[in-house]
Amino acid sequence: MNWTGVKVLVTGSCGFIGSHLVERLVGLGADVRAFVHYNSFNNWGWIDTFPKDIRNNLEVFAGNIRDAYRVSKAVKDRKIVFHLASLIAIPYSYYSPESYVATNVVGTLNILQAAKESQVAKVVHTSTSEVYGTAQYVPIDERHPLQGQSPYSATKIGADMLAESFYRSFKLPVAICRPFNTYGPRQSARAVIPTIITQALRGEKSIRLGSVHPTRDFNYVGDTVAGFIRIAESRLSDGQVINIGSNKEISVGELADKIKQLMNVDVELIYDDERIRPKNSEVERLLADNKKARELLNWRPKVKLTAGLKQTIEWMQHNLDYYKPDIYNV
Repeated sequence: MNWTGVKVLVTGSCGFIGSHLVERLVGLGADVRAFVHYNSFNNWGWIDTFPKDIRNNLEVFAGNIRDAYRVSKAVKDRKIVFHLASLIAIPYSYYSPESYVATNVVGTLNILQAAKESQVAKVVHTSTSEVYGTAQYVPIDERHPLQGQSPYSATKIGADMLAESFYRSFKLPVAICRPFNTYGPRQSARAVIPTIITQALRGEKSIRLGSVHPTRDFNYVGDTVAGFIRIAESRLSDGQVINIGSNKEISVGELADKIKQLMNVDVELIYDDERIRPKNSEVERLLADNKKARELLNWRPKVKLTAGLKQTIEWMQHNLDYYKPDIYNV
């Protein structure tokens, strides 16, 4: 697909995956409108760190995904909508579930309604592997039962079902992108990989973590972004849920040891009770079946875990000032 001049909206564009997606789309020549969360500081998140040649070739649109009128304005005249805006921190969802409903469910409804009214050609809605909960079988394919093991995952399930309903009820061309554990430059320290790296870079002798036995399927952010783009390009993805994962798993403890080895640091792993999920909320195992993405989109991950971790470590070495490793932010 030739992206030159294609009118695109990316919600959540100031965040981790969204900023990488915006960068890639601008590089492909798309006409990008980047929806950022309005704040009085005029802060555009990671977009503020973009080189001028990228920042000057996109339109920044400030608003709130919960505001239906503002969302409608953002969607107007766009051909493709990538919906990534979401509250994502699982621990904070235990404290403030209502805000997750308002952002993740109502915000998604606003996008779908606006896309329907504007006759958008494609909506790519962002899901999460957390909607599967602890694996009942592996690898996890798209038919796996959904389990709301946290208020966060419950709201993402609700958003996914709304997206599916708009496809079935109104023939809205929407596809559901379900990334497994994405990592890479710009990820917040609420995620395990930057938590380990930033604490080690600060010279900590011990690293505070939650449970280290659960397994995860990690996917480098560049590969995740490529998955989003392939989903948008394919008409075969309409009405589909598509896993974007590596089809490999590693425990958090093994991951920490791997990062320690790559950084050549000798640190102790310490359980931090504050970082432990409630017993029945912990997702014990995630391992993606990416067969559908391979067969439907000709997508497969290119970046191996070791290579991706090296790139992430190098980036964080030069950007540590963006982080506060000594403070645990739920």
